[in-house]
Amino acid sequence: MLHAYCIFLLLTLTCAIHAAPIASSSGKSNEDIAEVMLITRLGYLKRFYNLTEQRSATSSRSSGQKSLKIREMQRFFGLNVTGVLDPETIQMMKKSRCGVPDVSQYSTFGPGIKWQKNKLTYRLENYTPDMPVSEVDRVIQQALRVWANVTPLTFTRLNTGTADIMISFGSHGDFYPFDGPGGTLAHAFSPSDGIGGDAHFDDDERFTENSSRGTDLFLVAAHEFGHSLGLSHSKDPTALMYPVYKYRDLNSYVLPQDDVKGIQSLYGKKSI
Repeated sequence: MLHAYCIFLLLTLTCAIHAAPIASSSGKSNEDIAEVMLITRLGYLKRFYNLTEQRSATSSRSSGQKSLKIREMQRFFGLNVTGVLDPETIQMMKKSRCGVPDVSQYSTFGPGIKWQKNKLTYRLENYTPDMPVSEVDRVIQQALRVWANVTPLTFTRLNTGTADIMISFGSHGDFYPFDGPGGTLAHAFSPSDGIGGDAHFDDDERFTENSSRGTDLFLVAAHEFGHSLGLSHSKDPTALMYPVYKYRDLNSYVLPQDDVKGIQSLYGKKSI
């Protein structure tokens, strides 16, 4: 009888050990880590695909809403449309990207939103410590020139006062805080008065010039200035306005045709 009891006790302890959450080196259990990861993924859907969770909603309704937004994201990026957070979808969520929503009807970018003038001004309010001031000035000018080369737009720099496009690094006083290194790199606002047109860069990123080491400032700035001019995100992975950051050789950079068509639909072609 005692022998049988000992066997039962041993089996019970074994099952308890296997059933218990496993602690990571940080002291958090796998369940804790999984919960944090889920909250992070849902935060991605809330920010970029307008996922809304109502406290009064039933569990099935809330689950259906999440699945709908996951499918929306998967369609945007050309992934397998499963409606669940599969490895392919999670991997896409981990990539560094722009902070502007991907679905235009949920962002500030609507059809035909543009500046009602072709002569625009810009001003650098501060600088990243990662690059010399002269380099930042040159890169910003080059990033704006990408759009000026294919449209009637011109950009004049201001050293004081309020410009159409105010450019800043780090804390920037809006309701869209950054998230540290990686993740969201920058964001910008569509043309309008006030904050409209402004571009904000996450100073926790290590910005570089024409280098795959760190985050290339030209690529991020040119993308954000597309938003400053009224463009939303593109589904074309080769487009500058694709939301996910990807370094490319800039020695012979030419604005992709998808972006040319988009900006010219707003401002027309550059006159010869």
